[in-house]
Amino acid sequence: MTHETGELDSLVRKRIRALRVAQGWSLEELAGRANLSQSSLSRIENGQRRLALDQLVTLARALDTTLDQLVETETEDVVVSPRIDAAHGIMRWPVKGDPGISVMRQRMTEPPPENPAKMRAHPGREWLVVLSGTAILMLGHRRIRIATHQAAEFPTMMPHAIGAEGGPCEILGIFDRDARRGHQAGRPGQG
Repeated sequence: MTHETGELDSLVRKRIRALRVAQGWSLEELAGRANLSQSSLSRIENGQRRLALDQLVTLARALDTTLDQLVETETEDVVVSPRIDAAHGIMRWPVKGDPGISVMRQRMTEPPPENPAKMRAHPGREWLVVLSGTAILMLGHRRIRIATHQAAEFPTMMPHAIGAEGGPCEILGIFDRDARRGHQAGRPGQG
């Protein structure tokens, strides 16, 4: 066994144990979910039994992960720098594990438009949390106040707009691919 293979082998064994412990499962419980004997699972975790591909696939499923995630070794680009749109006060970070998702931080100073004709609707979903201040979410005909540390999630096919109440607010939003496209298309010079 090469040094790299041995390191991967050790990493996978540690991940199996860590995922099991994080779920609060005993050896017996995970062994039952993976259709393995408790002693086999114990020997796999402790490095006393060879890792077989079919067992790794079964363990990954039982642990609610993928084989790729279980054996992934890529850790070079763990820091992601934001793309900054200073004109709109937006910082956007792509999510490496799911290119369809992006995270956005925005500072708002203006209230949302009251006129429903100025609200946007587009495919997708949004999730946001207010980092500071108070935000107002106009969702259809509803006016929803979101205070610091509160979050909201909604389908973006509902006409919506977000703004500040009583002073600046900062939000952190998570957008799926469709919601991100809808917001980019709604901004002048983007799309």
